[in-house]
Amino acid sequence: MNRSLFLTFIISIFVIHLSIAQRKTPLEYIPNGYKLFEKYKGDLNNDNREDIVLIIKDTKQENIIKNRFGDIVDRNRRGIIVILGKEDNYEKVVLNKDCFLSENEDGGVYMPPELCINIEDEKLKIHYGHGRYGYWEYIFKYLESDFKLIGYESSENHGPKVLYQSKIDFIKKEKTLSENITKDPEAEEEIFEIISYDIKIDDLIKLSDIKSFEDLDMTKF
Repeated sequence: MNRSLFLTFIISIFVIHLSIAQRKTPLEYIPNGYKLFEKYKGDLNNDNREDIVLIIKDTKQENIIKNRFGDIVDRNRRGIIVILGKEDNYEKVVLNKDCFLSENEDGGVYMPPELCINIEDEKLKIHYGHGRYGYWEYIFKYLESDFKLIGYESSENHGPKVLYQSKIDFIKKEKTLSENITKDPEAEEEIFEIISYDIKIDDLIKLSDIKSFEDLDMTKF
């Protein structure tokens, strides 16, 4: 092997090793002072590559407190990191460090809502389940290098009986409200009165811009 070919070989090996060394694993995107709470996988941008959603949690000691029942609970807030898989690496597209309440918030007379992440049809769904009281869900899609809120759904229940449902399509700028007009709690049949109307919104809400989901008011639409 002549000197030129040998130098080319050495440089190629060096570049390959440097590239491998620079690759980050998804967990390396977690900021200092935070820990992994939950991890989800799925395809969020229709490229047949595995994308990662991390729910992270702050670790401030001052937020570990005694609740009204005398139990020690961790009230640190949680956040989200969305990482897209590339051919040989990952790309972080969303980091929102504290947009979710702690899982140990006081639920009053009932349990606090349970946060769950679903990845379906290249959409990121942030779901809050509240047991017999219903649920609400925020639907995001990857648009223009960020995840934007394209839909919202909620259901207000009384046990197994649905009382009210709400759906917002932010792309079509339309809201649909459904009210169960069967007031008899013993009636098995559910009859809904449905109304739809247009909403006004100039720009879609970015996941990276949401300071706290508990302050995200969907009734204004």
